[in-house]
Formats: sequence, structure tokens, C-alpha cells
Amino acid sequence: MSVGLARRAAAFGASAVVLAGLSAGLMSSPAQAATKAAPKVSVSAPKATPGDYEGSCPTKVNFSAQIKVPVKGKTELAYRWLHGDGSKSKVSVIKLKGKGVKTVTVKQAITFKENVKGWEAVQVLGPKKVTSKKGYFSVSCKKPQDDVRTHLDVSVSARAWASPSSYAGRCDTYGDKIDFTGVIKTDRPSWVRYRWVLNGEVVDYGKIKVRDARKVGFGINPRHSQRGWAQLQVLSPDSTSSNRAYYKVWCKDERKDDHRDDHKSPEAPDTKVSASASVTNSASCALTSTGSITSTGAGKVRYQWSLNGTAVKSGEVSFDGKGTKSVDGLSLTLTGDATKGGTVKLLVVGPGNSDVASQSYAACETPAPSESASSSAA
Repeated sequence: MSVGLARRAAAFGASAVVLAGLSAGLMSSPAQAATKAAPKVSVSAPKATPGDYEGSCPTKVNFSAQIKVPVKGKTELAYRWLHGDGSKSKVSVIKLKGKGVKTVTVKQAITFKENVKGWEAVQVLGPKKVTSKKGYFSVSCKKPQDDVRTHLDVSVSARAWASPSSYAGRCDTYGDKIDFTGVIKTDRPSWVRYRWVLNGEVVDYGKIKVRDARKVGFGINPRHSQRGWAQLQVLSPDSTSSNRAYYKVWCKDERKDDHRDDHKSPEAPDTKVSASASVTNSASCALTSTGSITSTGAGKVRYQWSLNGTAVKSGEVSFDGKGTKSVDGLSLTLTGDATKGGTVKLLVVGPGNSDVASQSYAACETPAPSESASSSAA
């Protein structure tokens, strides 16, 4: 086998077995060549599915072609794909055995992210070199059309702010240090699903009926200095988000001495808390709730009950260490839209994280009393 032929065969990426077959063919005598006719190999032009694509991208186009190979005993089929941009695929080798003409279907799939017009071809390297005709295809990427709004669509907007946006003082006292308030506006009366996100974590959510505008909110009582943001996100009937309401807390220890109570564990920032809640309501629109807080360590935990997104009751419990404590629940009579069913949530904020337990309740079966019920704060 000449050096030039060996180099050309290696450039085709043929396997060692294919190169050995080519060398053996060259070294055979003229008599053997006359008695052993070269195998006739044929390959069809690749077919693209779809051949002409129009739509959103990225999209996948499948290509297939058929290779016919005469087989007597054992034969190795070596082939590769030729691309319209001038590149080539790796060489694939398929082992065949038997007698007669074997038909092999070869396939490939290519993903396109932009417009393209091109072709694909299959090049057989062994047992005989033959190249198919080109199979042409095209991809036309269409940008998705903007949704067409109608007079039935609801336009929703949201705005949020922190009050105060900056706090400096003692952090071991009761009460929220930062309150977040949001306003949801609609151009027609609508039920709105929303949620509050605090520093990337969902801490509160609800569903309310908005006529023109309505306020929603929640508060935090940080136990260590920090800064961050809160955002009001509207989930339906239209998706939108408010601005980020930034806040800053600087905790100052105003105690006259640094002595700690040796009988109590210091509050650890990595203490995690979780909430659980249950709700019962009767046909007469009397609703009660019970809740509990589980903490992995010592610390003070602030909790807040809300009914359909409106804060109803709040309080605080202290943990000397790991454990679970019950919290005062709700006991009230539903009125107005609340009689149609809704959601009761228990939000807890601890030294290291916050958690929300949510429970839905059914609509009342009898009209609710006209007077509003109230629940005293813990």
C-alpha cells in the first residue's frame, strides 16, 4: 500500500479494520481481482424530517439515509455524515454478516437555533467508497407573536415599600422592626393571587378581591443586623411584580453589661424554625385555627396569623433550645367575602429563617352575621 493512499484513507477516519481491507485488496493478484468483483455499494440521498421547517426555535431536524451493501460472510460498513458547512461527523462502523444485499438505515438529528438553508450527505468509506447525493433542507425561525390583549383582559400593577426602610436600635424587643406594604391595582374588579418574596424566599401569599386598589403586607423582626429587599409578585389574573423595597437593620445592644444568663443558650443565627397549622369552620361561619412552631435551637420567634392575605393576629414565643411550642390561634366569625372560602396562614420568622403554613377553608353554608368579628392580638 502506497504512503499517499494510506494517508488519504487515514484522513477519511476509517478504522484499522477498513485500512487493512484496503491494503489486502491492493496486494491481491490480478487473477484474484478478476475472480472477486468489487462489491457494489449504494447510498440514498438523506431525507430531512421536516424538510422545510417554519416555527419557533430551537428545533430538531432528523435525517435518515439507506445504505445497501452486498455481504458474503462478514463485512464492516464504515460511513460518516458530510455537512453543508464543510464539517464532517466521526466515522461509524457497523459489522454485518450473512449473505446477500443488506440494507442499513443510518440516522442523525441536529438542533438548529437560527435560520439555515443547507444539505446533508452520507459518505461510505468501506467496503467501498461512495458518496450519496445531497439532501437539502431549510429552517426558518419565527419569533412568537405577542399576545393580543382584548377588552376582557385585566390590567394589574403592584407597588411596594418598607416602613421604615432603615432601623437602628435594639433587636431583642417585641414587635416588627420593618413593615412591608404593597398596593395592588386593577382596572376592573378581580380576584388576585399574590405572594411576598423576601430576599429571594417566598414568605407569604394569598388571594384577595381587588376593586380598583387594595393593600397587602407583612412585617419582620430581625434578630441580627442585616440588609435586603422584599418584592410583591402578582401571579394572576396577570403576571407582574412590584419594585424591590430595600431595607436595612442595624442591631445595637443597649444593655449596660455583657453578662449572659448561664442558664439560657444564646440565640444562634443558624437556628431554623418551621410552622404547622390546622383550621376548622362551621356552617354558621365560625372559624378556629391552631398552630405550632418547631425550632432547632434557642431564640425568639415571631408569628403572624393572616386571613385571605390580611394580618389578623400576631405574637412571639421564646425557645431555650430545640423543641415545639403551640401558639394562640384564631377564633372568629367570618363576614363579607371571607364567607366564600379562603386561606388561613401562619407566618413564623426566626433567627435564621422564616416559614409559612397555609390551610384553606370552605365557604359557609348559612349567611354570616352582619357584625364583624375581631380577634385580640397575642
